[in-house]
Amino acid sequence: MLKPLQGQDINLRALEIQDLDFLYDLENDASIWEVSGTIVPYSKGVLKSYLQNSHRDIYEVKQLRLVIENKNGDTLGLIDLYDFDPKNKRVGLGLVVKEENRDNGIGAQAIQALCVYIFTTLGLHQVYASILEENERSIHLFKKMGFKKVGVKRDWVFSNNEYKNELLFQKINDHVS
Repeated sequence: MLKPLQGQDINLRALEIQDLDFLYDLENDASIWEVSGTIVPYSKGVLKSYLQNSHRDIYEVKQLRLVIENKNGDTLGLIDLYDFDPKNKRVGLGLVVKEENRDNGIGAQAIQALCVYIFTTLGLHQVYASILEENERSIHLFKKMGFKKVGVKRDWVFSNNEYKNELLFQKINDHVS
């Protein structure tokens, strides 16, 4: 039986100070800025301060960022909970897997492990994800993991001089009141 925050081939763990270089590279990768909402690079100093405060409780900061690593401890990506709303029992989920680790089940295992945590440990009713309409790989992944498309946010993201639609996906836990 798997332990909490584990998949067959992965573990989800808290951020550590040794993740600074990985986080720096990821946060300064302009190719993912349109989905992360970032418009400026981050300094290592700012990220180091963030890492030193990343232990704060999800109920306090309304977010949680976890590292996806393989069983050897190699960093494969990040998975985030954001906009945590304990009153309405919901949270957003974001995922980024390093390009070289995509299409081998890492994202699916991370989503599955985190959804178990969301629905059992946090006792939430739903988790949602916002995905650009053109991101077919992510749409396929989230559908495979039981998320349902529930809406379209038209012209939601402005990137490369054009507006893009963002799709809203939800996974409802019918076993939580």
